[in-house]
Amino acid sequence: MTQSTSQPTLTLVIPFFNEEESLSELYSSIKEVMEANDYTYELVFVDDGSTDQSAHVAQEFVKSDGAVKLIKFRRNFGKAAALQAGFKICHSEYVVTMDADLQDDPNEIPRLIGKLQEGYDVVSGWKLNRLDPLEKRLPSKLFNKVTSSLSGVKLHDFNCGFKAYRRIVIETIDVYGELHRYIPVLASRYGFRIAEIPVYHKARKHGKSKYGIERYLRGLFDSISVTFVSRYSTKPMYIFGRVGLFLSLAGFIICAYLAVIHFMGEVVGQRPLLLLGVLCLILGVQFFSFGLIGDMLTNISFRRNYSDAHILEIFSNTNVDLQKSDDTHLRA
Repeated sequence: MTQSTSQPTLTLVIPFFNEEESLSELYSSIKEVMEANDYTYELVFVDDGSTDQSAHVAQEFVKSDGAVKLIKFRRNFGKAAALQAGFKICHSEYVVTMDADLQDDPNEIPRLIGKLQEGYDVVSGWKLNRLDPLEKRLPSKLFNKVTSSLSGVKLHDFNCGFKAYRRIVIETIDVYGELHRYIPVLASRYGFRIAEIPVYHKARKHGKSKYGIERYLRGLFDSISVTFVSRYSTKPMYIFGRVGLFLSLAGFIICAYLAVIHFMGEVVGQRPLLLLGVLCLILGVQFFSFGLIGDMLTNISFRRNYSDAHILEIFSNTNVDLQKSDDTHLRA
């Protein structure tokens, strides 16, 4: 069955990396769900530099189904870059992201869309009964608790890639680095309404996870960055000014105390406390300066432009198949 050319109401963005064994089953499951619910949809696969036959499998979908598009990266750039590339060619009201490893169940898509239709802008899946090894579940729980505490966004599962968005959300937010886990945090910065629902999670059927323990260290750094961006990006003086005020007051008190005892006849020139007081004053002025510079930079309004240079090809049967990219622009 070939998808209608009418404007889609739902876009599925699915990044993949070396998932040739899973793609066919995933595609068939998605089509069944889409047809059973009478969705007008488009399906965007993003090949994040696969080295197996995954891209070839996805190209076959493109040739037989007008609803399918394929973006192919030159090499592995990561999930965030893949999602951002997929977001840029979405044409629908609702956007759903999911993994290609068959652990996300397409039958949950109507529930995610239904929650959006209740008035929410972002609906995040929660793998309540996660079927992953213990060595993955425990660090993930700790990561989720820390991120929830730092960001103020109360979700149980930031790592879940099964999410649904209104189109305005993905048009507003730029995703790069490892920030795909923090889209709800970034969305909350703009006042979008966020919800979470439990979703069915399957055990991995083919292959193995592409993520190692190092992602949790990167996740910690990203969590700190996102917290700063979401809370202080438009008011940097609030954080730098507080630190600067604390250090300046501490330095002033120390130096005032030393000045008093100096006039009482004590020698303070060789005391380590004098060095500490002066250091606090200098650091306090520096932090105030950081805040002022940050405030000036926030007055420069710009949107970060996403680079398409790492996209090799985009496949759609509305174009010539296997069209080569001679420039850095996306071709839908």
